[in-house]
Amino acid sequence: MPQLNPAPWFAILVFSWLVFLTIFPPKVLSHTYPNEPSPQSTDTTKTDTWTWPWQ
Repeated sequence: MPQLNPAPWFAILVFSWLVFLTIFPPKVLSHTYPNEPSPQSTDTTKTDTWTWPWQ
């Protein structure tokens, strides 16, 4: 029964992960977004404290 011999399946697993880790990350990392994010203001707004009507 071939599934009991781990040698060819382990080699296939290792080689497939090597392919995935060498080909796909550069393709994904080279993706550019159409709109660059702009920094938001760091001003904090003053909020009033909540007045609970039942206290």
